[in-house]
Amino acid sequence: MNPSPKNIAPPVHQSITITPPEPKVAAVPTGQLNTNNVSIKKLMEKKEEEAAIHILNENLPKESYSFDQVKMLWRRFAFSSKEKGLETLYNAMIKRDPIPQEEHVYVMEVDNQIQIEYINQHLQELINFLRKELKNYSVDITLRLNEHPEDEVKFLTGKDKFAALARKNPNLHTLKNTFNLDIEF
Repeated sequence: MNPSPKNIAPPVHQSITITPPEPKVAAVPTGQLNTNNVSIKKLMEKKEEEAAIHILNENLPKESYSFDQVKMLWRRFAFSSKEKGLETLYNAMIKRDPIPQEEHVYVMEVDNQIQIEYINQHLQELINFLRKELKNYSVDITLRLNEHPEDEVKFLTGKDKFAALARKNPNLHTLKNTFNLDIEF
């Protein structure tokens, strides 16, 4: 009862050859290659742009302003950065006020190198904002690592924060005891 294999055709073996596409050969350099290498030409162009900006800044307004105005604009920029989702920039700006260094130069102290690299991406935007709002285009900001990070207090609990504030203002103990306040939060 086995059917006979009369009607079954023998298997056909086909070979498929795939040839890779021919590589493109450029006869003349196009200048379109994107690399992370340092280019002397790009460095020279950047230096020329900075020199041109410096020359243009000499003709721009240089109105007087107070340090309080700088601090107010500093905070405004920090909060607008937070709204844009730039939490790292916001936290670095809120943690410390700018430090006046020279006549129109301020120092922004940061905690680590990672913050410097991140903030450098947004530093020109901050400088332009301050220059425009203060109407003084000689304002500049430099970044610096905090030299004494261990001096800063980092509060772990509400009790620690209360103790630090009470050292500054002993009347807080009186306030706490008078109203029977609980600081265990």
